[in-house]
This record gives sequence, C-alpha cells and structure tokens, in this order.
Amino acid sequence: MSVPHPERVGTPDAPAGPSPRRASPWDGQVPVVAMVALGGALGATARYAAARLWPVETGGFPWTTFWVNVSGCAVIGVFMVVVTDVWAAHRLVRPFFGTGVLGGFTTFSTYAVDGQRLLDGGHPATAFAYLAATLCAALTAVGLAVAVTRRALVGRRR
Repeated sequence: MSVPHPERVGTPDAPAGPSPRRASPWDGQVPVVAMVALGGALGATARYAAARLWPVETGGFPWTTFWVNVSGCAVIGVFMVVVTDVWAAHRLVRPFFGTGVLGGFTTFSTYAVDGQRLLDGGHPATAFAYLAATLCAALTAVGLAVAVTRRALVGRRR
C-alpha cells in the first residue's frame, strides 16, 4: 500500500484533515453584545415609560425610580435562580434578559442622578433617605426573591 503524499506524512505542518473553518465574529462575543444591547434598549424604554407614567415632583422622593429598582432586583433574584437551578437556558438568555433588559430597567445612573438632583435642590435629608432606602430595599428584594423562589422550587420537586 502506498502513502498518497509521503513527503507530508509525519511532518508537523501537514494538515490532519480538512482545513479548519475560519472563525466568524458570530462565534464570539458579537451575539452576546447584540443581545445585551437589544435587551438594554427594551429595559431602558420600560424604565423611561414608568418615569413618564408616574412623574415625581421636584424635591420629592423619587418613588418611581425606587420601585423600578426594587422590583427589578426582585425579578433578577427570581431569574437567576431559575436559569441556574432549574432551566438550562440558551447561552444568550442571561445576557439578553439579565444584563440587558433588567440592567437597562434597573439603573445606577438614574439612582445617582436622582440623588444628585435632590442634593442640588437643597433636599439633603431626602437624598440620603432615598439613596439608603433604595440600596437596602434592592438588596432585600433580591435576597428575598432568591429565597422564596428556591423554597417554592423545593416544594414543587417533592
């Protein structure tokens, strides 16, 4: 039996089979970035709509942003339990919904701007109360959502 190309057999630069396919940008981070951008646009639009539907008077406690951030954190808690403990989601679900939609909906920038506006408007007590209450309520919401979701799922598995 003869070897088709004896000069290539055993040489390190000889191809082992078909040449490898060229990497496409869609194989890497491009789809992830696209999903984050799409989800972020949806989440930010929802947050903007909430601010337009429930405006806050100048110098008043920013209840709309407060409740958007707290409810969004609760949804993040439920979502993360579901995608990590229950559902083997597609690799783009978490970037789209978790980082994009919920990241665009709950936003540190609006929280910070609201606090700064209260300070600039001469309402330091309201600013401090808002900043502290949002942080405490958001962390509590995500923690409770994780605990309640896990408990509900354990009861369902029995």
